[in-house]
Amino acid sequence: MRIYNSLTGEKEKFEPHDPGEVKMYVCGLTVQDYSHIGHVRGAINYDVIRRYLEYRDYKVRYIQNFTDINEKIVDRAEEEGLKPMELANKYAEAYREELLQLNVEMPDRFCRVSDNISEIIEMIEVLIEKGYAYEVGGDVYFSVEEFENYGKLSGRELEEMQAGARVEVDEKKRHPGDFALWKQVDQKPRWDSPWGEGWPGWHIECSVMSLKYLDGAVDIHGGGTDLVFPHHENEIAQAEAYTGKEPFVKYWVHNGTVDLGGEKMSKSIGNVYQTRELIDRYSADELRYFILAKHYRSPINFSLEEIDEASRSLENLINTSALLERLLEKLEIGEEGDSLVGEGLEKRLEELQEEFINVMDDDFNTARGIAVLHEMAGEINSATDNLGLTVDAETRRIVEKADRIFGELAEIFGFELQPGDSAGAGDEKFQQLVEYLLELREEARQEENYQLADRIRDDLAEMGIEVADTPRGPEWRLAEHE
Repeated sequence: MRIYNSLTGEKEKFEPHDPGEVKMYVCGLTVQDYSHIGHVRGAINYDVIRRYLEYRDYKVRYIQNFTDINEKIVDRAEEEGLKPMELANKYAEAYREELLQLNVEMPDRFCRVSDNISEIIEMIEVLIEKGYAYEVGGDVYFSVEEFENYGKLSGRELEEMQAGARVEVDEKKRHPGDFALWKQVDQKPRWDSPWGEGWPGWHIECSVMSLKYLDGAVDIHGGGTDLVFPHHENEIAQAEAYTGKEPFVKYWVHNGTVDLGGEKMSKSIGNVYQTRELIDRYSADELRYFILAKHYRSPINFSLEEIDEASRSLENLINTSALLERLLEKLEIGEEGDSLVGEGLEKRLEELQEEFINVMDDDFNTARGIAVLHEMAGEINSATDNLGLTVDAETRRIVEKADRIFGELAEIFGFELQPGDSAGAGDEKFQQLVEYLLELREEARQEENYQLADRIRDDLAEMGIEVADTPRGPEWRLAEHE
């Protein structure tokens, strides 16, 4: 397995600190508002990375943080008539619920800044003691000039650096690139410290919590490309200055942005689609397919039309999953049964499973992985097209194997592949209604009432349901749009 490491700019062989175990930390939300599709992209990308590592028999410990302290949270809380912690809890819980609706497996822990103040203060004290930080009037800053390799992640030279995003320009700084470790504030909540009452700067929280919850050995640190500088650059400086060890992180992994009209989607710009709005309109599979059809490092140009296109592509996988489910439900073993032996399906399944592993081992290439899934779906559909209801034992075994392999690979992407997901009617009652109409159509055909049978077929077609008369009887699938 090879992973692109943002620190070196190269794909590197993946070798975690402890063989068989992966410790992963991902920068999460500042919980001041509902999440948007840009946040969800990262959540889904790292969910799939975790799922794939587990598929490859790694034990994964996955930590994600919530920033629940800063000026924006305090200001938003005042607008909503809430206490800052009440507001943070509200939006943290909303985000958890959105992740569940998107079939994202929960991290092993969501850690919060407010729960780690004492550890943050302890790190700051050590940095001051070592000469990497200094206090001025109740504020504490990290001195970028004291850290020899500052800029190694972003590739920036110290001389050309200016204070980056979310790092306040302050005349008290010795260098414009110095960043706050502790801020003296009047707002609440605030905490006692050796430098007076205040709260932490933004960057130090992730250095502290990743080291704390991953036992000082971070294998994968993830986040958006917009976090490379200053946030992740500053994390490296703080953590390596504190521990005296490098690298702080073995593999820096950064997902691309979601762009709208050529600009990065951002709350500060105001060009966002909130996750809850999209969940009301699309299924989890549709949104996941839309995101995973691009390599995680590539930017995504967002549009509702692109999600609609993803929905149409998804139908092929849903139909294959439904076909396998019907086959396993209906096929019976008999001596004179149909056979897939000699058709080559089992060999193709194994070849495509190996190809899937190869493309995912190549820096988690979900775009190519989805293409392999579609190829596997085509092989399954073609091989089983003429099967009757009675098959030999080997054929039953091959169908079971196809269902297992196809299902396992789809599950890595978090796809549930329920019929109706991309038609907006994926509930059980909808499926029962279609089955009932097919029964009525079959009865009409047996009674030679072909006019009624054709009308039922045509009405189903208008609903986006395609009926096929197979050796096993009538079967339905979602019509695949051009």
